[in-house]
Amino acid sequence: MDPAKPEEKQGRLERARRTLARRHGEKLLAEVTAGRTLSPRRDAPALFACAIALGVHGITFALLAGGIWCVVSGWGGAGVVLGLFLLALAWSLRPRLPGLPDDAPLLHRAEAPELYALIDEVARVADTRGVDVIAVDAEVNAAVTTYGVRGRRLLMLGLPLWEVLTPQERIALLGHELSHYSNGDTRHGLIVATAYRSLTTWRYYFTPIANPSPGEMFVNLLYLVPYSLLQGMLMLLDQLTLRATQRAEYLADSVAARAGSTEAAVGLMDRLLVAESTANTLRIETNKARASRRGTRQAEARGDELWEHLAARINSLPEYEYERQRRVGVLRGHSVDSTHPPTHLRRECLLTGVPVPAAVVADDDREHRIAAELADARSTVA
Repeated sequence: MDPAKPEEKQGRLERARRTLARRHGEKLLAEVTAGRTLSPRRDAPALFACAIALGVHGITFALLAGGIWCVVSGWGGAGVVLGLFLLALAWSLRPRLPGLPDDAPLLHRAEAPELYALIDEVARVADTRGVDVIAVDAEVNAAVTTYGVRGRRLLMLGLPLWEVLTPQERIALLGHELSHYSNGDTRHGLIVATAYRSLTTWRYYFTPIANPSPGEMFVNLLYLVPYSLLQGMLMLLDQLTLRATQRAEYLADSVAARAGSTEAAVGLMDRLLVAESTANTLRIETNKARASRRGTRQAEARGDELWEHLAARINSLPEYEYERQRRVGVLRGHSVDSTHPPTHLRRECLLTGVPVPAAVVADDDREHRIAAELADARSTVA
């Protein structure tokens, strides 16, 4: 989604990333509007990015092996010191596998069978499988990721976004997110993502000292070459993965349309356009709820009231507010988010093709059962 404002200060890497995003985004948009079908694929740049990532991890492994060898060799104590330093460096650069969030309610399959059944049904449309765990948080967003050594799947479900969507738009949202597991999004793959983090750590170690003293100026001079090489490596990874990442978003939107219908996918884009209004409304309603809270009221009732007010407020937004956000998006272009095409362009691409019906149709009874399964999470998040 488009954040509210572009960052005022951008580093060289971020400026280069935005330039590349604009270039790739314009080309992808031309392909889609010309009627060309985007398909998930591992092209040469994606394979090159994986090769670089494996090289980065190879250096980390070499540091680990060298540290162990130095500690075992000893060299009268000097080797032990060097070995411990190399081991500490390898530890800081290790590939970090994400885990489960510790600040969000978790829903397992036994606790929400209807929601998981819906996700499984949408996953079949996306040619993938469902998720292993659902985490419900307070973000106006949704995302999928993997966690743990076994690569188990996690859906991060932002309740403020879920509550303002229609049942079909929720299906489109699930289709979009689940599609990321099958559409070849290289940058968010385990190998490249962990290597990117390792390179960022390397760059941090060689970042020039701000306001240096005369002695520190000499250190900065020594840092110049490795820092420039690392910066260049990060820019190269951006160049190799940005197009695949933006292609993945358009592919995910097409799956959202197949799952929930083109109309629902377009409606989802409209809700994303007013995400800032949703967040602001949520803050206002939260403050009102806190001010009027009484000890005798149940937490679940207060939560229901909060979500109902939020949905009513967003549903009452006039059409000209959506149009205003689209025009703002045109002015921003790719200046805000380099990994996602601007929301108004994604909406335009959905409207360019032939409208498709929903492969998964919302059912009132199922919606009520899903709402009951989310009741405790709604109360906790509220």
